[in-house]
Amino acid sequence: MKISVVIPCYNEESTIRTIVDRVKNAGVSLHEVIIVNDCSADKTPEVLKEWDDDPMVKVFHHKVNQGKGAALRTGFKQVSGDIIIIQDADLEYDPKEYPLLLEPIESGDADVVFGSRFMGGRPHRVVYFWHMVGNRLLTLASNMMTNLNLTDMETCFKVFKGEILSQISIEEDRFGFEPEVTAKVSRIDCRIYEVGISYYGRTYAEGKKIGWRDGVRAIYAIVKYNIFKR
Repeated sequence: MKISVVIPCYNEESTIRTIVDRVKNAGVSLHEVIIVNDCSADKTPEVLKEWDDDPMVKVFHHKVNQGKGAALRTGFKQVSGDIIIIQDADLEYDPKEYPLLLEPIESGDADVVFGSRFMGGRPHRVVYFWHMVGNRLLTLASNMMTNLNLTDMETCFKVFKGEILSQISIEEDRFGFEPEVTAKVSRIDCRIYEVGISYYGRTYAEGKKIGWRDGVRAIYAIVKYNIFKR
């Protein structure tokens, strides 16, 4: 199976080299790495030029900043692999765990896999209490609407078979992508699995971007895509 990794990227000049190197050395059958620069205001565009001659790495640029969901929408249009992995451009999620995420699909059990920060015994950096509470509450609200029993709906690590992702049209531009895509896969006849993953969370001083407004938008997206846009 050919694996495509999609990396939305905004102001990650200090981490993008490291994450691309880790993705390329994750020990899986990598087909392509698709990076979408969401109009970064730092030196990210200059750093991305390093892969101009790398046939495995494809870089796309937004002329205006639109958000993570919009960057993923652009990336999904370019994928040609059989399996698509979402990877953030920071270092909170480690590509070395791709084999864990891919195992349920490769064994023929799953069509979609979520990597959960809240299950299993893998390393987990201790950071913000209220972020954890918010994530759990949003996951609970999403589960009540979708009738899934996920432990971490908001996780970055999501893996899709290509034929599943091709049935989904992404509308959200920012972090509302997570509840939107969860709502939409819950209505497709597919098998969804979760696996425990590590989490190397970063602080706002280290570049974390998600805030309380994104939590409000997530609630809106949960209601919108589970009730009004079924």
